[in-house]
Amino acid sequence: MSKEWNDSQPIYWQLKERTMAMILDGTLAEGDALPSVRTVASEFQLNPITVSKSYQALVDEGLVEKQRGLGMFVKPGARAQLLESERAKFINEEWPAMLNRIEQLGLDVEELLAKAQSEKSSS
Repeated sequence: MSKEWNDSQPIYWQLKERTMAMILDGTLAEGDALPSVRTVASEFQLNPITVSKSYQALVDEGLVEKQRGLGMFVKPGARAQLLESERAKFINEEWPAMLNRIEQLGLDVEELLAKAQSEKSSS
């Protein structure tokens, strides 16, 4: 996880988003323990309340569960839930903006897809 923070969003939100990305990419698997609040606070030089707020947001979204005396754990089904919500967000929010930009620039979607496939094959 990068130690750089963006000034345009609250740090607790960025930490939550980074943790969600780790769940999506498999760095944190279902059943895995999240690093302790103290560990994260120390490593990133954050207030423990900021880390706790981030973790609580993940609990509120149903991605993480608290196990009394043991810590926070990625819930079963969290990755599938995230994939579903992130795909919907992409299709409903990000894709229309991208499509608009593609049209503004006079680009051909089929050409872009072919180029992406070509680059993917060569790497």
